[in-house]
Amino acid sequence: MKKMNGIAKVMTVMAIVAMPALQAMAADDEPKLTVKPTGRVLMDGAVYLPDGDGLADGVALPDIRMGVKASYGKWSGKIDAGYSFNKLSMKDVYIQYSFNSENYLRAGYFVHQFGLNAATSSSMKPQMEAATTDTYFNATGRNIGLEYVHDCGPAFLSFSGIVAGTSMTSPSNEQGKVSVGALNRAVWRPCHATGLVAQVGMSLWYQSALHKAETAEDGETVASKGYFNWSAGFPTRVSKEGMLGADVTNAKGVFKLSPEWLLMKGRIACEGQYYYMNVARRTGFESYRAQGVYGLLRGILIGSDYGYSHGDAGLATPGKGTLEMVLGYNYTDANQGRSGIHGGISNDASMTLNYYFNKYVIGRLRYSYTDVRSSDAQRNRHVNTIQARIQILF
Repeated sequence: MKKMNGIAKVMTVMAIVAMPALQAMAADDEPKLTVKPTGRVLMDGAVYLPDGDGLADGVALPDIRMGVKASYGKWSGKIDAGYSFNKLSMKDVYIQYSFNSENYLRAGYFVHQFGLNAATSSSMKPQMEAATTDTYFNATGRNIGLEYVHDCGPAFLSFSGIVAGTSMTSPSNEQGKVSVGALNRAVWRPCHATGLVAQVGMSLWYQSALHKAETAEDGETVASKGYFNWSAGFPTRVSKEGMLGADVTNAKGVFKLSPEWLLMKGRIACEGQYYYMNVARRTGFESYRAQGVYGLLRGILIGSDYGYSHGDAGLATPGKGTLEMVLGYNYTDANQGRSGIHGGISNDASMTLNYYFNKYVIGRLRYSYTDVRSSDAQRNRHVNTIQARIQILF
């Protein structure tokens, strides 16, 4: 008995001594809240040949953003606000739960996965500006919604449900009838490592029409007939001039699809997307169809091989001291004569030089030749554009 009492005393003393260490270990097991500020500043200059008629040489700060990122264990979130040409608007606002390193669920207001262009933000496009087709189709615009992403091995899959249209700026009663939709992105990538990538993918999107609240003759508030507005300007942010445009009335819904491809070996990469869109309309009205394609040939002139970004299913941002050249071409056909809608036809060929000073500062220089014809939004014309940008990210 005495021996047992002695053992008990020793164990008690050991427990008292070990308590601070156990508490410290328990504290280490608790998730820690991490909060980081984020920001972005774009400084652009542009020269247009010929200029005039809506385009004027100049300089601008087309995008200034400030925000914050936070993480706590498997939870993370982001709030980002942007300021551009005297207008303040919300950008990414979401909360995310990561089940593990391969699966997450995100809810809020953000760009949902739809094609390879969704892998990069607006300022990180390797060709400096997004493809006109992508802009016209609103393929990577922000929407309120819920997204699930699975990223494992050769498969990258995403599924989203969205409340589309003006839900971020107008309450539902002012919309008359809320536009809702669903979209996905599916990518197969048998090779996806630094120096070697081969992947193909397909994205699908369906969304019901937009509406407005109207007052009927009896004074009752009703939803207007469905509609969509599609538009895109010249690929520059210093001057904003419309190039393509179509107002589609009596719409029921829109279907979009976009196959994508990405091939990379060492310091050479080729990527692109094809887009097809069909807007179904009420009986007696011809459906509106549009299509387009863009392709990029990318090469690292100074620096290491291209890397791969798992979470985006696309190429990673090149490292410090990298000089990259990007040749691009984009074709958009927004005309559909049978429906009587002439959105326009445009071609854009470009060459862009990107220099990555470090992970915070990037310099870009771009030349592009853009022409537009048969557009109700713009006369037939062509423009040569020389643009330069310094962008700061943190």
